[in-house]
Amino acid sequence: MCGIAGYIHLNPNHPIDPQTLVAMAAIQHHRGPDGFGYQLIDNQGIGFSHARLSIIDLEANRGRQPFTSEDGRLLLTTNGEFYDYKRLRADFTSRGARFRTKSDSELVLHLYPRLGLRGMLPHLRGEFAFALYDQERDRLMLIRDRFGIKPLYWTQVNGTLVFGSEIKALFAHPEVPRRFSPQGLFHQLMQTMVPGSTAFEGIQQVKPGHVVIVERKQGNFQIREEKYWDLDFPRLSERTDSLPEEHHIEGVRTQLTEAVQLRLEADVPVGCYLSGGIDSCIALGLSAAIQQAPVKAFTIGFDDVDYDETPIAQEMARATGADQDIIHLRADHLYDHFAETLWHTERTIYNTLGVAKLLMSRHVHQTQYKVVVTGEGSDELFGGYPSFRRDMILHGLETLSAQERVQWERGLAESNQLFRGAMLAENETHNTALEALIGFTPSCLQPWLHAAEHVPALLSAPLREQVKSYDPGQAIAEHLDADMLVNRHPLDKAQYIWIKTMLEGQILTWGGDRVDMANSMEARPPFLDHHLAEFATGLPPAMRIKGQKEKYVLREAMRGLLPKVLYEREKFAFMAPPAHTDPKKWAAMNQLAQKYLTAEAIAHTGLLDAQGVKDLFALHEAKQTPLSTKVRLDAVINHLLGVQILHQHFIATDIPALARQRAQELGWRA
Repeated sequence: MCGIAGYIHLNPNHPIDPQTLVAMAAIQHHRGPDGFGYQLIDNQGIGFSHARLSIIDLEANRGRQPFTSEDGRLLLTTNGEFYDYKRLRADFTSRGARFRTKSDSELVLHLYPRLGLRGMLPHLRGEFAFALYDQERDRLMLIRDRFGIKPLYWTQVNGTLVFGSEIKALFAHPEVPRRFSPQGLFHQLMQTMVPGSTAFEGIQQVKPGHVVIVERKQGNFQIREEKYWDLDFPRLSERTDSLPEEHHIEGVRTQLTEAVQLRLEADVPVGCYLSGGIDSCIALGLSAAIQQAPVKAFTIGFDDVDYDETPIAQEMARATGADQDIIHLRADHLYDHFAETLWHTERTIYNTLGVAKLLMSRHVHQTQYKVVVTGEGSDELFGGYPSFRRDMILHGLETLSAQERVQWERGLAESNQLFRGAMLAENETHNTALEALIGFTPSCLQPWLHAAEHVPALLSAPLREQVKSYDPGQAIAEHLDADMLVNRHPLDKAQYIWIKTMLEGQILTWGGDRVDMANSMEARPPFLDHHLAEFATGLPPAMRIKGQKEKYVLREAMRGLLPKVLYEREKFAFMAPPAHTDPKKWAAMNQLAQKYLTAEAIAHTGLLDAQGVKDLFALHEAKQTPLSTKVRLDAVINHLLGVQILHQHFIATDIPALARQRAQELGWRA
């Protein structure tokens, strides 16, 4: 895992500044502290840089990127892991290919010339984001993995296209402007983002499963975005329930075991994240079965018993003989690292779980581990979230009586009281555009569409005017692929929407890559192996949610390695305690508010409305405000803090100067 960056001029005779490339790598040194490299092509107006985290092929000089092909035609800089690379390398070698490194990244330089872009991509298995320049065709390709596990951003300014693993790498280029977009700011305050967007004007993401192709033709950049993969659920007419349960159970067992085994491949030790959920417990259980030695398991413990999962995690650690390492976190301590976390997430966060995971990855790094296997993606594939169960109850069970529907929905709400206002909406919320596209407003989006009702009053008057007719639900709907939603089961639709919004924009960003790589730590989610995902799309909805039991097929497939308490346990969302649950944490949050949300601080940034902020705090602290509303308002307050902190980090700070200073401090020079 690494940090990549680069830029291309529209005019190929416009020289590339090597020190800018080095600075773009240095500003994301945390992603790759083990070395750096840069490469440019004379008279082509293009250059790449790379900050390296050594996981595969630890020999520093041999694995140094960017790579060039032997004939000089291709230039490559890569972030991520390609699994199954040894088999592919052996196959190519038997056909006469010669590899110069032991790095998995070098595969691209052999696949692309033989198979072309479209032919190459199906062979790439894992989490990755890379830039490939084909000098013969004068074509730059920016490629991101199927689920968006690894980030990749790009922008175009003044005849130059700039890209990088993090937004700060783009901002390190002196010509890239640093300002919020009104719509991006709106989505920062409501939590859910438009797919492919960011908070900042002109800064875009390569979408998961997509390639951005850049060519210089007729005096302009010709840029097109092509999709190479998507989570394609069968149409209703294609679904059949004729296969026995054992077929689905065995298929999940086989695919998941292979996915975990591939992700244990590394030239450094591999540990596991372990919470009290069945997903990380399964990842640990399979890792322990595959490995010859005890697996190191890292667990976060909270000081609030309602949110702490360490007792169950300890039971799983004992069952597998794992070497468990628990980091105990105080709720009020999390806000001490809130601003630091946002430097890495580059977007606002609704819950301090992101801070907790940053502190966890720091602890992992300090124990000399660089790689962990995680449980992310399981809920997405197998219907684990309470919002999925709600949509199944309301829209996906035609045989359920009205009375049963009410009872089941009430039972779901009662068992998820802690998360009402975040994981489940307080009240039914509808959006016309989403309902026209999907047939209903997905429950996973409803809490944030509800939160969006607060946003206009929180924005400064000029920004409020710019978004006065803006419909965030419509904006999200317009960026979803309608073809993937037509004639699908309601549960398929709900899972697809979550994967395109919450998974990529939250769980894999501020809950994943960004807070892990902040401490040079690589997380590998086997549940997001695309072979497993393609099998999971074919599972009948009743194999994912059977009656009131979520992730039924996964539980049955892994029943043999789960302790009874885990096998029977209902999904419990992994969250840090919200601020209102602890007076000390509320005081810690208020201390940040006194720095970033005073009338003076708000006037300085020009983003928010001081009276609107004051009114929202008053609503939160009113005695009659329900706890579920406090959960929702806690999220909005975190976002308010977030936009002010993002302004300080990325707009008020001279990022190009900071990046060059970092390069100088590191001794990274062109």
